[in-house]
Amino acid sequence: MAKIYYVGDWAVMIGPVFAETPFNYAVKGTDIFNYGKWLKEALEVSGKHEVQSVPVWEFYRLAPGEYEKIIDQNDIIIFSDVEAKNFQLAPSFFDRNQFGTKTLTFPDRIRLTVEALHRGKQLMFLGGWLSFNGEMGKGGWGRTGLKEILPVECLEYEDLCESTEGWTAISVLKNHPVLNGIDLLSMPPILGYNKVKPRENCEVVAVWKETNDPMLAVGQFGKGRVLAYTSDPAPHWGCNFVYWNQYQKFWQNIIEWLLTPKN
Repeated sequence: MAKIYYVGDWAVMIGPVFAETPFNYAVKGTDIFNYGKWLKEALEVSGKHEVQSVPVWEFYRLAPGEYEKIIDQNDIIIFSDVEAKNFQLAPSFFDRNQFGTKTLTFPDRIRLTVEALHRGKQLMFLGGWLSFNGEMGKGGWGRTGLKEILPVECLEYEDLCESTEGWTAISVLKNHPVLNGIDLLSMPPILGYNKVKPRENCEVVAVWKETNDPMLAVGQFGKGRVLAYTSDPAPHWGCNFVYWNQYQKFWQNIIEWLLTPKN
């Protein structure tokens, strides 16, 4: 059974907030949403794979040495809406009680991710407001070492492409295994995606029909395979996508391709 570590696609809603007087504001309600539940279910439905879905804040708070264990224990790692700061910073950098008590450095999670792929781990990078370059550049993947292993090139400015009418997808490599039995023409409208550019020596499998921008791209670096899907596997961009009758097969194909032995 393949083990998958899936970071992202969780949110906390606090409120509503009531202002009862000029001096009294009351927060009434807290909800936690796991928007990644659809992808987790799609990957586990076959019974072949086990998915650990974690919020970004749990990944960020990992203590030194814990990410290394996660890499060793899992076959595939997925990042969705995980901005670069969660790789580059650590909570202790903001703990003033530790300032001056020791030299504050920690294992570089970007380096560990790049090295893991080259050693044979498989990776998926999925879209969203905080993926690729993201909203106002907040995603930041392209300004980090992650650009070494992305199968696409990030823009240097905000990359969000959104439409209330939605975008549709068409295949470029119709015979690629990830599209086996998949009819992209039946895919419902996607409300947004991250604009990226093709990368040399990687393959664009499908594009957004209206713009010809990459929708799905794959690559291999060292012994590991990597896939980029430039929209969100979850709402809001994917609020129609998650109810597509081929949603589960689409992701199962992707996982099977990632786990196929490399030449």
